[in-house]
Amino acid sequence: MKVSFLITLFLFQSFLFAQKADKKLQSTVQEAIAGFNGDIGIYVKNIRTGKTVSINADTIFPTASIVKVPIMTGIVYKLHTGELKYDSLFTYKDSLLYEGEDILGSFKSGEKIALKKLLMLMLTTSDNTASLWLQSIAGTGTRINQILDSLGFKDTRINSRTPGREANRAKYQWGQTTPKEMGILFEKIYRKEIFSAEACEKMMRILGRNFWDEDEAISQIPPTIEVFSKNGCVNASRSEAMIVNAPHNPYVFCIFTKNNKDQQWTHDNEAWVMARKLSKLLWDYFESQ
Repeated sequence: MKVSFLITLFLFQSFLFAQKADKKLQSTVQEAIAGFNGDIGIYVKNIRTGKTVSINADTIFPTASIVKVPIMTGIVYKLHTGELKYDSLFTYKDSLLYEGEDILGSFKSGEKIALKKLLMLMLTTSDNTASLWLQSIAGTGTRINQILDSLGFKDTRINSRTPGREANRAKYQWGQTTPKEMGILFEKIYRKEIFSAEACEKMMRILGRNFWDEDEAISQIPPTIEVFSKNGCVNASRSEAMIVNAPHNPYVFCIFTKNNKDQQWTHDNEAWVMARKLSKLLWDYFESQ
């Protein structure tokens, strides 16, 4: 009798799990990504219904600049505990410079800047100098990884400048995640389930000011619609994570790629074309229901 009950329970749980998958959309997305010249992972969730699409959603991908979402989480944790204030001032030094085209890198050594502006530069313009500085202010990658672990994330990690993660850095560079874990992190922020409602509201405001909106998936969302997003790009990896606060069906959309054959930095890069194609597909699908 006990064995029969366990089998019945297992079948029922399996049925419930299967019901959560949007089979129609899964098939449509699978067909849309066929032939992509690289590795691709997709996680989509209709926040209203809970139905999902998962394609390589548990596979680990490089975060590139999407690592800045976990860094933000580490900073906001310190805001939540009172260790930092949003208006806290920090002094920029030339030793903090990360060579590139960053805005912060144009500062003079000794200039003051508020924490809230550092966060804006990191998430809005993807400023690497600001991001590495904030990683240190948050307590380094080691502390951020501890926070991620406490929140239930086992694959989302900071690798760069984090002792003990040298092998991961060699493989994934600055950070790593899975499409599903990053999607869950965004959803938890959206549902105000991390630290406090106030902390999540602050993170949503920060994530709602993305400067990079021409080549990426966000470009396919009407400008009147609120989107919380972060993109990340290196030569062989173009990825994006977002929540689209659509009127009828708010949804999570995470697209991660790696080992991409097309590494050009132009609007018609294959991964960016794919991201825009899927973004338009999802917007039309969810808002037609």
